[in-house]
Amino acid sequence: MRSRPSRPGIAGTAMSTPHFLLLFTAMLVAAAGNTALQSVMPAIGREIGIADLWVAVAYTWSAVLWVGLAPYWARKSDHHGRKPLILLGLGGFIVSMTLCGLALAAGLRGLVGGAATFGLFAVFRAIYGSLGCATPSATQAYLASKTRRSARVGALSALASSFGLGTIIGPAVAPLFVLPFVGLPGPLFGFAAIGILTFAAVALWLPNDTKGRRGGRGAAMSYPSLASPVTGASVVAATAPRGGGKLKWHDARIRPWILAGVTAGHAQAGILTCIGFFVIDRLGIAPAGSEQPIAIVMMAGAAAGLAAQWALIPKLALQPRPLILWGSLIAALGLVATMAATNLYGLVLGFALSSLGFGFTRPGFTAGASLAVPLSEQGSVAGIITAANGIAFVAAPALGMALYHVDVRLPFAMSALLLAGLIAWGRSRLD
Repeated sequence: MRSRPSRPGIAGTAMSTPHFLLLFTAMLVAAAGNTALQSVMPAIGREIGIADLWVAVAYTWSAVLWVGLAPYWARKSDHHGRKPLILLGLGGFIVSMTLCGLALAAGLRGLVGGAATFGLFAVFRAIYGSLGCATPSATQAYLASKTRRSARVGALSALASSFGLGTIIGPAVAPLFVLPFVGLPGPLFGFAAIGILTFAAVALWLPNDTKGRRGGRGAAMSYPSLASPVTGASVVAATAPRGGGKLKWHDARIRPWILAGVTAGHAQAGILTCIGFFVIDRLGIAPAGSEQPIAIVMMAGAAAGLAAQWALIPKLALQPRPLILWGSLIAALGLVATMAATNLYGLVLGFALSSLGFGFTRPGFTAGASLAVPLSEQGSVAGIITAANGIAFVAAPALGMALYHVDVRLPFAMSALLLAGLIAWGRSRLD
């Protein structure tokens, strides 16, 4: 009997498994490197002696650029070869991580003053914020162009899951790169090296797609962070049919869901930048050596958020309204528990509980807004959802750190109160 020819490695695609893994790795490396940086930045800021607020401002600047430029690169991915844009994003990641690592190393060794160190850091992070957002949209468009329409949602969802996985891997491996000869900036150099290997692999082994520009397009994705697990909005934007009028933010059909998402997003973003500093202060430990407990807390939060989205939500089959209301309640209780914690166990438990709740709220508002409009407007609403996910990074992190300087518990208390208000408002306004 004649043997059948081997089928493509990814179901429903004209792409082999190795090529899919290249796309997956390109996105995973950026997400892991970003969250690894989050786990060491509080210790670096304290060691250099810069005010905690400026650490938050310098770090979140790249998030603002990402939110503003991600739609631009998503449009470019529709009209140009996707492979060059994937390499552009990876190149921006590599250059940014390397230069940021050098600037922070110079500051830790006293070669540059604290203000100058973080000024350089902000400039170099802008490279990542400006160019790094090209990779997600280009990888989506590349995969979509080689995937049957019937299998496209599943393939893109598998690709987008790399961001969520990276939020666990980054903090997990960051302490391994804090080596004696590089110190706290080690994770930046480590992930830059991994990025170089990924860049080379993509350049050598990912085929050009100049003949396959039809049938697939990219979409902007939220900034890779513990506060931005996969919600499916970018997948919907990349697969929804074109056409339909331009949807407005204030459209009455989606306005309550977008307001709920922005409110919950601010509550989470407001405490995310503070959590590393809170671990240091609550445990009374020196900045040097704090990267390990910070990483443990962040890993617990990332794992809980992903567990909510990958396991609990499909199992419980909750509708958008209870996802937001119950998620807000769980997150608020977790924030109170985190605020009251006095040891590592309590911090891990509280932050994981709050992340579990936020893992409910984000898919809740995403699904609510999506279900509120017809198929012809799915692309537009997905773009609004993605932008709403990123808006929280514009001001909330800096505001959270400003509150932290007044009282270390205040950001957690204010976020919990914000969620309580969302529950009271949502009970009558969300349906």
